[in-house]
Amino acid sequence: MKISAAVIRAKGGAFTIEELELAEPRADEVLVRVAGVGICHTDLVCRDQYFPVPLPCVFGHEGAGVVERVGSSVTKVVPGDHVVMTFDNCARCHPCLDGMPGYCHDLYAENFFGTRGDGSSAWSKASEKIHGHFFHQSSFGTHAIARERNTIKVNRDLPLALLGPLACGVQTGAGAVMNALRPTAGSSIAVFGCGTVGLSAVMAASAVGCTTIIAVDLVAERLSLAKELGATHTINAGSSNPVEAVREILPNGVLYSLECTGVPKVIRQAVDCLALTGIAGVIGVTPLGTEVALDVNSILFGRSVRGIIEGDSVPGIFIPQMIQLHQQGKLPFDKLIRTFPFKDINAAVAACEQGQVVKAVLTF
Repeated sequence: MKISAAVIRAKGGAFTIEELELAEPRADEVLVRVAGVGICHTDLVCRDQYFPVPLPCVFGHEGAGVVERVGSSVTKVVPGDHVVMTFDNCARCHPCLDGMPGYCHDLYAENFFGTRGDGSSAWSKASEKIHGHFFHQSSFGTHAIARERNTIKVNRDLPLALLGPLACGVQTGAGAVMNALRPTAGSSIAVFGCGTVGLSAVMAASAVGCTTIIAVDLVAERLSLAKELGATHTINAGSSNPVEAVREILPNGVLYSLECTGVPKVIRQAVDCLALTGIAGVIGVTPLGTEVALDVNSILFGRSVRGIIEGDSVPGIFIPQMIQLHQQGKLPFDKLIRTFPFKDINAAVAACEQGQVVKAVLTF
């Protein structure tokens, strides 16, 4: 079938909306008509080749839409179902079988190779191969091809076009708190970076009962939004030293911190503001080979640092849980969203990169 999709053809280039051919779904695949798709930081860093995703490529990995066709072996969804498309995994390795699909041994191959496992792509233009299968969906287009296992069915009475960010950005931030760090009620946390991931972490920290929630960012408007979403304190890192500011609030430091920027000096700050036995979660994406320096004497005294992928989530369980929290008013992720018509994808990207919008969602 012919579809319209946004293609990146060169490192750091603009998205060009092109007419492509999309092949029929294979036995384990699902064809989805996209209703809305979030623009995630990972789409943009892959555009910029932080990770060597082959080009030309159709990105997009926070898609939501309506199932149009299913492969012969698919039983989980049927045409007409409303779905959210999330990250993929092999479903065979030890972490996958142990309920930790974000740490799949084949996570890179399943999400970033730009092809199916056999090297084929469902996307093409005349005789030209267009890479797709990004997070096994490539949802920057009118239609996407997902797999049965990364397709999550949702109720039809929900605002489908707005649900895509649950698949990655919101899931990563909220899950980092709820599934990975698991702070107890009455505990303290500092969140460095108030984009979609950081603000989702703030909401989750409030929902689980953290009583000191410190949001750190450079943008005053985002800090104001953090307060609205549950932060008890805010720190503008452009006008004060975040570590010193955290310790003015809690002299012994926070029990938990989350680093959502990928900036090495901020990772150091997230560790240095911890109390003894505190845990720093690292989420921010950096170019391959990025290094960070830590004071060994700091981590020697019971502090620990751990990376977190996709919020330690099992999406089929956690995405419905987040929807329930949203319906109860405890995870108002819609307050992060501004919608753009799909044709304005480059304007939406610019708004994200300039800090004018927290989460841009493209609608069709």
